[in-house]
Amino acid sequence: MDSSTGVVDGADTARGSVLIVDCGDSGVVAKAVGMDAERAWQTVHGLADAFDAVRLAGVHGIVPTYDSLLVEFDCADTDHDTVRRVLRHEADRLGEGPVTPPAARCFVVPVVYGGEFGPDLPVVAEQLGLSEREVVELHSAADLTVRCLGAPAGAPMMDGPAFPRPVPRLSSPRTRVLPGSVAVAGRQAVICPMPSPGGWPLLGRTPLRVLEDLDADPLTAYRPGDTFRFVPITPERWDDHAGRSLAVSHG
Repeated sequence: MDSSTGVVDGADTARGSVLIVDCGDSGVVAKAVGMDAERAWQTVHGLADAFDAVRLAGVHGIVPTYDSLLVEFDCADTDHDTVRRVLRHEADRLGEGPVTPPAARCFVVPVVYGGEFGPDLPVVAEQLGLSEREVVELHSAADLTVRCLGAPAGAPMMDGPAFPRPVPRLSSPRTRVLPGSVAVAGRQAVICPMPSPGGWPLLGRTPLRVLEDLDADPLTAYRPGDTFRFVPITPERWDDHAGRSLAVSHG
């Protein structure tokens, strides 16, 4: 991993280690190495929560992903050494025992697949050697876990469905994807929370509001570790759900 200063700290965990590296003039990256994917994900998100709880002055961004964590800070208020020291301390504490993620919540998401709502469904079906119905069945067969929040505006980046192979991205990205669009690429799945460009194939769209308020804290109703359950609906049922908010399933 590149570092602007060449400073790298290693912190052993129960299995594997956490490498902490300076990133530019106002960032530090912590990366889980030597772990399986699930353990690495749990480690960086546990570290993100622990670091956030410290409330270190000058820190304005904590961004955990699949196996790494970016900490952004104002170098007028703190410095690389301080951030690295706190990250190393928290990584050491995590290494003393198993990482326990927060209890997962499930969000049920109605989706109209295909047609104007999912214009790439036929292409994806052909690429996978499946029928459109089989693609929809696989996409809605199992709850998909949110692994991190991405662009734009906290989009839920999820494990993908059990497709037989990865799904290629579009050769020519769209300049505008409608909010609520349900997309896949590679072995990942996502819902677009707001209008934005996008190069992921669109399978369908949900009438629910994924994003309520850009000024909300937290920004999204869901968090990493939560799951989404996609439920196919007909276009005639769109208005039954239109404008409703995402809600946690209690059944």
